[in-house]
Formats: sequence, C-alpha cells, structure tokens
Amino acid sequence: MAQPTPQKKLNSIVLVPTDFSEACGNAVSHGVKLARFLGYKVCILHVINNETKAALKKKNVGVDYVEWRLKEYKKYYEKKYEVPIDTMAEEGSIFTTITEVAVKIKANLMILGTHGKKGLQHVFGSYALKVISESPVPVLVVQKRSFREGYKNIILPVNNDLEPRQAVPWAKLMVKLFHAEVNLFLSQENDSALNHRVLIITKQITDIFDEEKVAYTVTHAEKPGGFAEQVISHGIMKHTDLILMITRPNMDVPGFSLSAWSERLMFNEAQIPVMCINPVDYGYYYYEWITLT
Repeated sequence: MAQPTPQKKLNSIVLVPTDFSEACGNAVSHGVKLARFLGYKVCILHVINNETKAALKKKNVGVDYVEWRLKEYKKYYEKKYEVPIDTMAEEGSIFTTITEVAVKIKANLMILGTHGKKGLQHVFGSYALKVISESPVPVLVVQKRSFREGYKNIILPVNNDLEPRQAVPWAKLMVKLFHAEVNLFLSQENDSALNHRVLIITKQITDIFDEEKVAYTVTHAEKPGGFAEQVISHGIMKHTDLILMITRPNMDVPGFSLSAWSERLMFNEAQIPVMCINPVDYGYYYYEWITLT
C-alpha cells in the first residue's frame, strides 16, 4: 500500500472513537479534559460496523440512535467543560476507518478506551493494538481510571530495542501542561554493550531535559528480563499517572517481543493510562516530526 505524503500541519484535534461503552465513555472524558488543557477541540467518532448494526437491531432502533448518542455527548461535555466538540458517524471497519478519519481531520492525538485483554465481546478490548499500530498520531489508551488532576507523574521507559527519544516532545508537553515530573526507567540488559547503549540514549534525553529545565529522575530496573512488569510495578509504587511508550506492535526482535511488551503495558492491572507512540518511519500512514506548542 502506498504511503501518502506526510502532513506537517495538523488541526489541534483530539480524536476519540467510541462504542458507547463505559470504558469508551471514560476515554471521552479524558479526551475532553485533556483538550481543555491543550486548547484543542474534540472529535467523537463512532464507526458503524456489524457490531453496531446488531446492537441497533436488538434495541429495535435505527442508525439515527447513533447520532442521538453522539449529540448527547456533545451537549453534555460542551456545556460542562466549554470545549468545542464535533461528532462523526462513519460506516466501515474500526481497523481502517479510525485511521482514515484521523488522517482526514488531521488529528493531533487519539484517545482509545479499552476494556482490557479479556474484552473480546466488545468493539475494542484486545483489538486496540491493531488500531494503535495503524494510527498516524499518538494514541492514549485508557481503561476505567479517571483523568483525576491530569498527568503529573510520568514514566518514560528506556530500552535498547525501542526508540524512546521520539517520546521526548510529548514528555515535555505534559510537563508544561501539568507541571509534571518524568521518571526515566532504564532497562537492565544482559549484555554490557546493550547497557552502554541504554545509557547513551538516556544521556541524549537528559541533555534535552537539562537544557529545557524539565524535571526528571532516573531509575534503573533491578534485573534483566520482565521489563514491562518492572515498569508497571514501579508505576504503581510511584503513583504514576501516565506511561509513555514507543510502539512497534507488528515487529519483534530476538529475545524481545515488542507485541507482548505493548500489550502488557496497555492492559496493566493498575489501569495507568498509556500513551502509545508509533515511530515516524513506521506504518501505512505517518506524519513527519510533530511540533507541539
């Protein structure tokens, strides 16, 4: 499939797909509250697919019911938070339509509500990773945990097999919005050369943070292996509000499954929101480096 020309100019939009479930309702809440901090508007999207049609048939209602539900979201959140909201109902597949809409409206960010790995009967759930892998913009994955007071304690995992430097602009933005502190959590590798590479990457990130006066700490994982579990455990201990994660869900490297890594973090038992960032050179659709102001 041919790659479209990368887009530099985005439209300050937070895109929130919804299947009208509780988890997706929480995603809308996150999206609206975050948009208020960013000064963005929100687009709430429902993809009308076979699951939608079956649900509508069971309720004995027509497609206009979808429009009504979307308008109810718009009315409630615009009144409560004074954030401009657009709504869209598009027929198609969640695996392609969400990405197509993100490209069409030039969204900056997507919020995805998930029911967790076991939520196979829902529209999202374990399908979230496939949606994320095709996204042209970072995807914030939320479960049932509320927005609270924003994202003040952030973990940025640093691993030899990932590209954490591409998460730096988002880390800086969250620090600016919420006066947050970033914890760089470094993997422990079996090979000394790989440990050295982790330290080099960390130094490149901390140099940027030092220059721009970004508050941060550095923590080393206790042992090799089980890095995702160590990230989550550290996040629970530190009352983390957000994990920034580089995602390469369709690629694995020897000794390290990036797909499994992504799922373990996304569906973490503490329900810590996870921002998934696809590297700019990955996927069918991609943008050049996104400048955030």
